[in-house]
Amino acid sequence: MAVLLWKSFHRITNGRLLQQRTMSLYNHVHGFEEERIKKKLQQFTGGSINLSKEDGIGILTLNNPKFMNAFTGTMMIELQERVAELENWRDGKGLIVHGAENTFCSGSDLNAVRMLSSPQDGMNMCMFMQNILTRLMRLPLITIALVQGKALGGGAELTTACDFRLMTPESEIRFVHKQMGLVPGWGGAARLIQILGSSSALKLLSGAVKVQPDHALHIGLAEVTLSSSDESESLEETRAWLRQYTNGPAEVIQAVKKVIIAGRELQLEAALRTEKEIFGTVWGGPVNMQALTQRTKHK
Repeated sequence: MAVLLWKSFHRITNGRLLQQRTMSLYNHVHGFEEERIKKKLQQFTGGSINLSKEDGIGILTLNNPKFMNAFTGTMMIELQERVAELENWRDGKGLIVHGAENTFCSGSDLNAVRMLSSPQDGMNMCMFMQNILTRLMRLPLITIALVQGKALGGGAELTTACDFRLMTPESEIRFVHKQMGLVPGWGGAARLIQILGSSSALKLLSGAVKVQPDHALHIGLAEVTLSSSDESESLEETRAWLRQYTNGPAEVIQAVKKVIIAGRELQLEAALRTEKEIFGTVWGGPVNMQALTQRTKHK
C-alpha cells in the first residue's frame, strides 16, 4: 500500500512540477504570436541542433560551423524541439551544450536579423528565444556550457542559461550587443545579474568586455579553465567534471536540481512548499529505502 501511495504521489507531483517548468513566459496575452514567428524563422535555413544521450548525459551540439555556429531560424525551432525532448527524459542527469568545430556560438544569423527588422518581428523572436532558454534553464538536469572559441552576443546569453560554464584556453565570452545598438533580448541580462550581481553585469554589458578564462574565473562567470582546446579532449574533460555531480540515480539528481530552481525563482514560502513536494517524491522511494536498508555511510 505504501509503495502504491508513493507512486501515485510521485506521478501527480512530478506532473504538476513539469507543467510549471514548461509553462511559457509569453503567450497571446503578451502579444506573442508563436506560429507567426515560427513560419518566418523557417525561411532562414541552415545548420542544426544535434542531441545525443548516453549514460544519463546529453550532448547538445550547435552545428553551423561555417558561420561560427550562429543561430539560423530553423536552428531556433530545433532548439525548442530538443529542449522539449530533454524535459521528458526520465533517465537524464546532466547536459553539456557546446558548438561544433571548436567554437561555441556567435549569436543570431545576420540574414535572419536583417529580415526580421520590424519591431513586432523582433519582439516575437525575443519572446520565442526567452521562452526556450528559460525552459533550458529549468531543465531538471545539471547543465554545462562548454565554451570553446567564441561565445558572442546571443551565444554569450546561451551560456547563462546553463548552471555552469567551463572554458577552454583562449576562449572568450563577450556580450557584444552594445556594438550592434542593442541590449540582450534572450534573457541574458537578467540571468547574468543572478550569476554575477548587477555591478559586474553592468561592466560586461556596457563595456562589451572580452571575458577570457582567467577573468571569467575571477568574477565567477566560469568554474574552471580546461587543460586542452582540442574538441574531443575538452568534451571528455567536461564529462569527467560533470560526473562528480551526476553520480547517483537520475530521480535524485533531478530532485536536487528542482529544489535549486524553486529556491532561485520563488518567494521563500512558495519555495519551501515546492521543496516539500519534491521531498515527497523521493521520501520512501526505492533509492531512499535501499539506502536505509544498506545503512549507507557518509564518507
